Amino acid sequence: MSQSLIRYTNILSIVGDIIRVEVPNLDGAQSQARNGDLALIEQDGQPYSMAQIIRLRGSEVSLQVFAGTKGLSTNAAVCFLGEPMQATYSPNILGRIFNGAGEPIDGGPSLEQDPKVVIDGPSVNPAQRVLASRMVRTNVPMIDVFNTLVESQKIPIFSVSGEPYNQFLARIAIQAEADVVIFGGMGLIFDDYHFFKTEFERSGVSSRTIMYSNQASDPTVERLMVPDLALATAEHFAVEEGKKVLVLLTDMTSYADAMKEIGVAMDKIPANRGYMGDLYSQLARRYEKAADYKGAGSVTILAVTTMPGNDVTHPVPDNTGYITEGQFYLHDGVLDPFGSLSRLKQMVVGKETRDDHSQIMNTMIRFYSDSVNAKQKQAMAFELSDYDLKTIKFGDLFRKRFMALDAAMSLEEGLDTCWQTLAECFSPEETLMKQSLVEKYWPADVKAEAASATEA
Repeated sequence: MSQSLIRYTNILSIVGDIIRVEVPNLDGAQSQARNGDLALIEQDGQPYSMAQIIRLRGSEVSLQVFAGTKGLSTNAAVCFLGEPMQATYSPNILGRIFNGAGEPIDGGPSLEQDPKVVIDGPSVNPAQRVLASRMVRTNVPMIDVFNTLVESQKIPIFSVSGEPYNQFLARIAIQAEADVVIFGGMGLIFDDYHFFKTEFERSGVSSRTIMYSNQASDPTVERLMVPDLALATAEHFAVEEGKKVLVLLTDMTSYADAMKEIGVAMDKIPANRGYMGDLYSQLARRYEKAADYKGAGSVTILAVTTMPGNDVTHPVPDNTGYITEGQFYLHDGVLDPFGSLSRLKQMVVGKETRDDHSQIMNTMIRFYSDSVNAKQKQAMAFELSDYDLKTIKFGDLFRKRFMALDAAMSLEEGLDTCWQTLAECFSPEETLMKQSLVEKYWPADVKAEAASATEA
């Protein structure tokens, strides 16, 4: 293919994974160089790597080299292909694993002849988007019961390095009720990549899962394409096939760091803490792909965002919080019920779920807050009341049954367990809940015990 293409050989500079090439008459009608298009890098007459145009300035074209520039000389040649980056899209990609350039790395059959779709293109017509109204069941009680995930929601998992967020994300991928799960890993160490791969295979969900994986040893520039590959594929599954698609991304801070590295190599002026000034808009372009489409499927995004130094004011989590609809806060190996928030849960709680959902959720959190206060009093050797002792018992049961990351139950089982936990620690009157709900859902065995005590 490259035999008929014009070759440009005046390489001006090679900085990091960025090369600059001079292209005469760049503004002319004959130029094939367009921002975002692909190019082929050749060295010694042989193909070296694909690259993507990221800036046009005067007669200079800047390109990201997918394979990195190690070993690349200024004697290389650049051929512009005149087309943007594309992702393979067909039923054949289910169960497959791709790298950050969209190439299969699982040893499976070639997908060269399968249809392709342009990545990082415009979103689907906003008029086709409908209001979120359906729940995504994950069988994780801290999500389903207390911070319900809703179709078309975009929500991050705020955490820090060393926390088991990858294990948690894999568990959601396995347990969530979704037609297609698309995983995008950015800057993964090999152990994490192998963990996701083997977990999906072991649990039998590979047939509905697509993996795009950029490892730490891969070129940095490929890290920037992983979300675009995952979201372009997700959008087509949702719109064209009516699928309920769940997109899982880790780690968006690694993605932002890659943007910073590329920006520095291109001599861009850094903003807050060295990140580029367009960090917010770049993150928003990806997160806003989450949508529920009229007469079609939906795209839901759950993305890990690590906070360096556990600093929520760090530019990445800080900007993310303005874009997304809440957050799950993972620290000390548990989902924090106070730091976590799903701003769309009111769209489904009590509407798609049971009539007791809203009140039991609020009551449980109220009692857990009291248990935290009672624990602090206990630690400072204050005298504890009977109520304090009850809340301490409740808090221990709450952490064990709901906050542990290995806790797994359906929403209905979770609600029933909430009632059982309340009954083990408090009387119905102490809960201050609606009498109609208490009569309907208070555990039958506790009711029988209370009736026997009254008769005696």
